[in-house]
Order: sequence, then structure tokens, then C-alpha cells
Amino acid sequence: MLNSVFPKIHKEGYRFLAIAIAVTFVCLLVSKTLGLIAMLITVWVYYFFRDPDRVSIQDDNFLVSPADGLISNITEIDGPAELSLENKKFTKVSIFMDVFNCHVNRTPVSANIEEILYKPGKFLNASLDKSSEENERNYYRLKTKEGDEIIIVQIAGLIARRIVCEVAVNQAIVQGDRIGMIRFGSRVDIYFNNRKLLAKLGQNVVAGESLIAVK
Repeated sequence: MLNSVFPKIHKEGYRFLAIAIAVTFVCLLVSKTLGLIAMLITVWVYYFFRDPDRVSIQDDNFLVSPADGLISNITEIDGPAELSLENKKFTKVSIFMDVFNCHVNRTPVSANIEEILYKPGKFLNASLDKSSEENERNYYRLKTKEGDEIIIVQIAGLIARRIVCEVAVNQAIVQGDRIGMIRFGSRVDIYFNNRKLLAKLGQNVVAGESLIAVK
């Protein structure tokens, strides 16, 4: 119960929380109204950086969601040209994270990280499809023990200004493991093939737990 009310926070949040608390104290000295507003912002900062434990299915026949949020787009598309996959067909599922979602991202399947590619870019609204090509983003090419390729793309949004990567090339990761986060509003795309889609457009999903596809 206590962990539900006061969840642990991601290490990226410590600095922002400290700044918010300091600003709150200053605002309280100036005005109770300003202090109250600052308190509410501080609470929001705390919950934005929450990093709850999640329980994955631990079955690599399934892909679990890499992010909390709303499935905003599902399409059949060529793979990312940045990874030289433009001649290979994938199903792409886009998950939009608003500023109230948990922003810690997780691996959808147990795999080895074959490649990580960071691309600087703009900060368009992450709900727009062209943000996949123009915004700051980070690509992860994963390969399962069966040889399947899964691509995860973290895409910075209108407010987000930093993508945080917490894994490395050649690292083995287990389904549901944390791979990083995006600060302040963003989107995550997952590319896969040879699997049956389980998720639906408009569905709210939970990172590490909600099922996206199955073999």
C-alpha cells in the first residue's frame, strides 16, 4: 500500500525534485497561493519520475508493451532507414505517453541488444506521425534467441528534451527490464514481424505487462 502511494522514483528525477522543493520553499515565503501551486507542481514532478516495479509474463512468445500510454497508431510499414531496414516489412505500434504517464521504458522481450543509434532532431508534438522521422530519437535493435528482430524507438516530444538510455550494445536483457526513459512527454514505437497483433488502437497499455503481440 505504501509503495502505491509513495512509489520509488527514477534516478533522473532526484535533481528535478530537489529543484521543485527548493522553489516551493521560496514561493511559500512570498505567497501562500504561490506556495500551494509550487507544492502541486512538486507532487507532479515526484509522480512523473515514478519507477514502479512491474511483473512481466516472462514468455518470449509474447511482446509486452515498452511504455505506459495510449496506442495512437498501428501500421504496416518499412523498417527504419536509419538501421538499414527500409526494405523489410514490419508492424509498427506507436505508444503516446502524456505528462501523467510513467515514462520508464522496458524491453518487450528477452533479447540481445545488437545496436543502439541516437539521432538528434526537432521537438514536434510526439502524437504526430512525422515525429518518428524528425524528432530527437533513440533506436534499439534487439535480436531474440530465435533470431527475430525487434526495434524499439524512443521519440522525444514537444516538452521532452532528453532521452535517457540505460543499456549498452551487446547487453543481454530480460523481458520487462528497464532500458531507459524520456523526460516530460514523448512516444515509443515498437517494430516487429512474424507475430499476431494483440493490442488495439486507442488501448491504454502498461510497460512490461500489457501484451502487444504473440507468435
